[in-house]
Amino acid sequence: MKIVSYNVNGIKARLPRLIEYLAEEAPDVVCLQELKSSDETFPEKDVRDAGYGAVWHGQKGFNGVAILARGEDPVERRRGLDGEDDDVHSRYLEADVGGLTVASIYLPNGNPVPGPKFDYKLRWFERLAARARTLLAEERPVVLAGDYNVIANDDDVYSVRAMDSDALMQPESRQAYRRLLAQGWTDSLRTRFPGGGVWTFWDYQAGAWQRDAGFRIDHLLLSPQAADRFVDAGVDKQFRGREKASDHAPTWVRLR
Repeated sequence: MKIVSYNVNGIKARLPRLIEYLAEEAPDVVCLQELKSSDETFPEKDVRDAGYGAVWHGQKGFNGVAILARGEDPVERRRGLDGEDDDVHSRYLEADVGGLTVASIYLPNGNPVPGPKFDYKLRWFERLAARARTLLAEERPVVLAGDYNVIANDDDVYSVRAMDSDALMQPESRQAYRRLLAQGWTDSLRTRFPGGGVWTFWDYQAGAWQRDAGFRIDHLLLSPQAADRFVDAGVDKQFRGREKASDHAPTWVRLR
């Protein structure tokens, strides 16, 4: 099974690229982030015509997550996280598909630092960690896939100096990510590339793509039961270079 995390940066704007990706790579499960689409305007027909069932948690103009499954309909388990009743951001969706539980995650960016957006990021991380602990206790194969907006290690970025004041690289962000891993999750891409130097995001500004000035913020974390089935992980980097592409590349893990 190929499970993909793909921040599309606007599903309506990137729909041709998404359909192209589904046709060329035929992944089994795709977790989408940053739909920037309401529930009512999600392109369900286009996705179904491409051979995929879907569940989605939209938000007009911002955020939004979805889970696609080839040849079947994902069974939704949860949308949103407990802990802040007034949080209306569409950032978490969880479903069962193909014998797995998968979650599509769009963690807050957190800039500027310091400030309320960074505080919200850290609180959201703790809420995610609480849900992750519950999933681990169920002892099932789980994949937590998404844009975590965290550069976890110095070798996950083209230039530490360029990003050292960004919310993505603050000690608190990294500590929250490491606390999550310490519950027992496996960072699949890090397992495949322990020396780092693998990017999943290249900004539209300053020729970042042309200079390969990227960083890794899209992660697929595996529960022990999923990690036992680990085969490979990677980034479909070539899709970032296509016309009107997202600033993220599809990032994936393959499980038996």
